[in-house]
Amino acid sequence: MKPSLLFSQGELTEFLEQRKSSLKKEVESYDANYILNVSEEDFCQYLTSKYILLTPLIYKDKSYIYEHKEVDVDVSNDPMRVIFDRSRPFYVKGIQIVIAVPFEGDPELFYYRPSTFTLNPPTGKIVGQEVHLIYEMTKHDEEKLKKNFNYDLSEIEKYLGWVKQNVESFNNSLNTYVKQIVHERKNKLLNDLNLVNSLGIPIKRRTDIPMTYTVPFIRKKPKFELPQAPKEPFKPEPVLSIEEYENILEMIYNMSLVMERSPRTFSRLNEEEIRDHFLMVLNANYEGQAIGETFNYGGKTDILIRVNNKNVFIAECKFWRGEKKFIETINQLLGYTSWRDTKTAILLFNKNKDLTSVLEKIKKSVKSHPCYKREYSLKSDKLKKETIFSCIFHQPGDKNRELILTVMCFDVPT
Repeated sequence: MKPSLLFSQGELTEFLEQRKSSLKKEVESYDANYILNVSEEDFCQYLTSKYILLTPLIYKDKSYIYEHKEVDVDVSNDPMRVIFDRSRPFYVKGIQIVIAVPFEGDPELFYYRPSTFTLNPPTGKIVGQEVHLIYEMTKHDEEKLKKNFNYDLSEIEKYLGWVKQNVESFNNSLNTYVKQIVHERKNKLLNDLNLVNSLGIPIKRRTDIPMTYTVPFIRKKPKFELPQAPKEPFKPEPVLSIEEYENILEMIYNMSLVMERSPRTFSRLNEEEIRDHFLMVLNANYEGQAIGETFNYGGKTDILIRVNNKNVFIAECKFWRGEKKFIETINQLLGYTSWRDTKTAILLFNKNKDLTSVLEKIKKSVKSHPCYKREYSLKSDKLKKETIFSCIFHQPGDKNRELILTVMCFDVPT
């Protein structure tokens, strides 16, 4: 076994740029129907987990002798030996010892030169998840072997420190880059679809489009699996913009302040009557549709915006009656959703004194629901309140049809 120079097969910065190019090509390789149907956030998480890099971490304390054997050692460069022709190898019998040092991280990072480097990089051989350091000697000098081993390891760790600086910069920008290219591809496909639909010419469906998606082999196990997408062709659906959604939530929040300032007016109202006050304020701020008001109601406690007989915004008004009733409200809300990207809210009116305890139970109940996916951060500073909690849910039976749920808890005067 012969050692070779580490960190010398190319520039690390070029390797990182090539990795970004590979990521972009992968996004472009996915079928249009998959890109349009899959959960954008889940897909981005999958790509980020696949392309993120882990700088190797050396475990010196787990080093062991991998191999030792008798070999012919070239001593032509030994000045203490009398050798008449040093232009050719001069061999004597000696010993070769290979010390294996385990590591954790991406092995390919041992091959590329970081932005900071020396003119004399360390040597070794990368075998799986181990660095093999190779020593040949003709005399049994234990102290010299230990000294060389410690020095070589310190040089490798020094280089890995420089590698880490480049890799951290790459990793920190990766999530933003992934979201950008996925969003750009999705928008391009949507614009293509809008162009085709605007022609008014019937489209003949191809029959050779693959109906399944397989997960490509990945060298290391990702944190997220490739999300599955529906097999049906993508159909554009009406969406309430996030700006309008937050504007509606702000109006609801402002109305809650009115409730606090007018305790006599609201203390004896039931859920339906409180809902009607919110409806009045919302419709006063939004122009009504030709067939009726923009904000409507279906049951006794809900506020709806409907497009083509389907809901794009749903809010439920409920008194806090414990975790079980709250879960029932969430399930009721999910039963109303039909479009992809529906915006929803639950307006909870608390008559208990211990609001802090109620808020803890709300978050616990939301996160334990089987359709819960992750927390969601609203952009509006006015909505960044302890009593306002937003998250992403998926519709029952379809993880790609996501909806935003915001729970707003208000103290009701008693």
